[in-house]
Amino acid sequence: MKKMDGIRRWIILGIGLFLFGCATRGDVQILDREVERLYSQQNTIRKEKDSLKNEVTTLRTDLETENKKLQADLNAETKRLQADLLLRLETLQSEVRTLSTGIEEYRELFKRPSKDMERVREDVASRIRILEEKNKAQEDRAKLVEEKMKEIEGRLKGLEGKIDRLASKQVEMERWTSTKEASAEGKGLGTGTGDLYKDAYETFQKGDLEGARRKFEAFLKQYPNTELSDNAQFWIGETYYLKKDFEKAILEYEKAIAKYPEGDKIPAALFKQALAFLELGDKTNGRNLLKRVIERYPHSEQAEMAKKKLETVK
Repeated sequence: MKKMDGIRRWIILGIGLFLFGCATRGDVQILDREVERLYSQQNTIRKEKDSLKNEVTTLRTDLETENKKLQADLNAETKRLQADLLLRLETLQSEVRTLSTGIEEYRELFKRPSKDMERVREDVASRIRILEEKNKAQEDRAKLVEEKMKEIEGRLKGLEGKIDRLASKQVEMERWTSTKEASAEGKGLGTGTGDLYKDAYETFQKGDLEGARRKFEAFLKQYPNTELSDNAQFWIGETYYLKKDFEKAILEYEKAIAKYPEGDKIPAALFKQALAFLELGDKTNGRNLLKRVIERYPHSEQAEMAKKKLETVK
């Protein structure tokens, strides 16, 4: 390459001398500029050539690095596959050994004398008999449970009948009370007295507990000692009981018991006091009052209801 450059220079020099001899000064200047341009192009080509050499060197280095990396990855993957194949081979060999052992055990089992086989059969038959006996025992227990359930259902039906009868008796008692209260108007009580009490009682039956209480209290304030006064005091207790204000209900029932000891509402007041105490969780006072109703008023409707209630209080 250097040799070629030297030849080019001598040719250019000869042409320049030739032209110098027969060319003008302007032509020489043009020729110089052309020579300079050629030198510049030559330098540019040389630089591009060097750049290409560098790029080729870089690419070659990158290729060698990538080739080494791929070779390392290939070696690692090959080793991993070899280890995986070895592990699978060992697993298969272990399974084959296990199957072989099982086959040998079955062969030994079939080679045993018939007595051993008969013993195995007897053992199996014995276990089956035990299972059958257990199943039979469970069936018997299920039958007993079913019979007890039927018995309980019968008792419940009996209790429902008794409840219905007691409810009927309660209705009859209320009717009797209503009749007694209505008839009390003519027993020394004025028409205004009977009307006032009747209005309060009808208000109670309509469910207006607050209004009934106010009217019963107004009746007692005006007529504190009549045949209907104990009834009025009892119904005041009922308005609190139905409102679930059991503490006030107990106090109002107590007023009916204390103020009117000869009144016919005493058994009912004692019984409802007992129920109110039970609602408050005071079983001791509740049981004691139920027993008092039974002992003091054994022939009353409340005594019968107290007996039933005692059976449910534990």
